Amino acid sequence: MEEYYSEPVSPTGQYFTSSVISVSVIGVLESETPIDDSHTMSLLKDVFLPINPRFSSIMVKDRNGKKHWKKVEVKLEEHLNYPIFPKEKSPEFYEDCLSDYLSKIALDEFPQSRPLWEIHIIKYPTKNAAGNVVFRLHHSLGDGFSLMGALLSCLQRADDPQIPLTLPSMIPTGHMLGTNHSFCQKFFRIVSGLVNTVTDFGWSLLKSSVLEDHKSPVRSGEDGVEFRPITITTLTFSLDQIKQVKASLHVSINDVICGVMFLGIRLYMKAMKQELTNAKSTALVLLNTRNIRSYKSISEMVDDGESSWGNRFAFLHVPLPKLLDDPLTFVLKSNKLIRNKKNSAALILTGKLLDALRKFRGPEVTAKYIHSTLKNTSMTVSNIMGPVEKMALSNQPVKGLYFMVAGNLTITMVSYMGRLRVAVGTENGLIDSSKFKSCIQNAFDIILKAAISSTA
Repeated sequence: MEEYYSEPVSPTGQYFTSSVISVSVIGVLESETPIDDSHTMSLLKDVFLPINPRFSSIMVKDRNGKKHWKKVEVKLEEHLNYPIFPKEKSPEFYEDCLSDYLSKIALDEFPQSRPLWEIHIIKYPTKNAAGNVVFRLHHSLGDGFSLMGALLSCLQRADDPQIPLTLPSMIPTGHMLGTNHSFCQKFFRIVSGLVNTVTDFGWSLLKSSVLEDHKSPVRSGEDGVEFRPITITTLTFSLDQIKQVKASLHVSINDVICGVMFLGIRLYMKAMKQELTNAKSTALVLLNTRNIRSYKSISEMVDDGESSWGNRFAFLHVPLPKLLDDPLTFVLKSNKLIRNKKNSAALILTGKLLDALRKFRGPEVTAKYIHSTLKNTSMTVSNIMGPVEKMALSNQPVKGLYFMVAGNLTITMVSYMGRLRVAVGTENGLIDSSKFKSCIQNAFDIILKAAISSTA
């Protein structure tokens, strides 16, 4: 009797479940009050599972060796975890326990006999929260956009559950303006786009094959770093202050964020080994490739081809600027580099290349190519949007949230209630997480002060 498969696994989903890449996403909701888990089972059954069939499916191979999602009966209790820590300790102690626990589960493999997600409910007060709810989902289920949409489907506005959560627009104001360019401007844009395409695609090929970043205080250059324990630390920045820098320099919020991260990394490299301050280092900046302006409901996401569920992202190779006297250079160079790379068809060509590799060599070879891309660079940077208003999970207010993807150096950002939460995943034994966090904070303070002074 032929088995029923709900849908084939997407190409990107196959890459993320290969012998060389297995990526999971960890999302942390910080509760403002002690966690009441009495409604957990009903919330999972009635709200979470119906979001997408993949949450009730396992990954299997058909007779031809192709991977599919197969619907199964979900035993919810197998997906719930309640870690036990020593009793009656300080919030600082439990903060360390949480960090160690996140480091551990980030490396755990998902059992292939059940759907690729799990929830960890941590009922111990930390420095930032009265309790934490941790979602761990395999990246083959979807990208950050999809998984954030799923998470928001389980949450409500804290002040009025009947009103939908509000999210900032994904398309900057300038996108809708300045469309009446002259012929010369359009011609120059086309020519520069062609030049950028050739250089960016050529450099991307080299970075994914033979051209490695230098070894540095943030990159060991060794094999298998993705299987080593990481430490997750977080920082919080004011979006209003970020917008101050944005307005002062006439750049985007993303440019400011990247500039801060890049300056912070250079400051850390200088502090740890001065002769390697300006070692050649590259960041993979992940971009959502959907043509959308905001998150949609789950039903819209599944039906709409432009913002469909799944993995729809690409990455830009962005070289880190060298450490100079003017800190604002990092923001301005980030703006120029990212703008030039967006005015390029290199992302499209890279997608076509991956499709060709998968078609003629198979998903395993394609996954090895992607793995080489990750291995040859120093870090990944990812940014998603969160709600403007305070959220609640089963009427329990959410104080904060952040997410992480395991890697040698991963920086993720999510906005929430007018603040930007930055999570940094650093390789144990290589990067001093406390020092690194301090350098990022210092970089933000330096850039903010310089931006304010430049307009005074």
